Amino acid sequence: MNLQYISDNIGKTTGVFIPISEWNELKSKYKGIEQEHTDIPVWQMEEVEKRLQDYRNEPEQALDFDAAMDDIEKGL
Repeated sequence: MNLQYISDNIGKTTGVFIPISEWNELKSKYKGIEQEHTDIPVWQMEEVEKRLQDYRNEPEQALDFDAAMDDIEKGL
């Protein structure tokens, strides 16, 4: 792929230019690649909000990742 990287004035990469012919190939290979975002179902957003509120109300009830993995592995 013939990509061109775009940098700001301090050399930090800020973007990538893809030639249109290659972009068209990607679009035909990966359907939906040009979608800007994925719609998140309302029920899923509500569940995340509920869990965040539960955490805010009782942060001491939360498990860190390692503790959660230990609990899961004990059940296997």
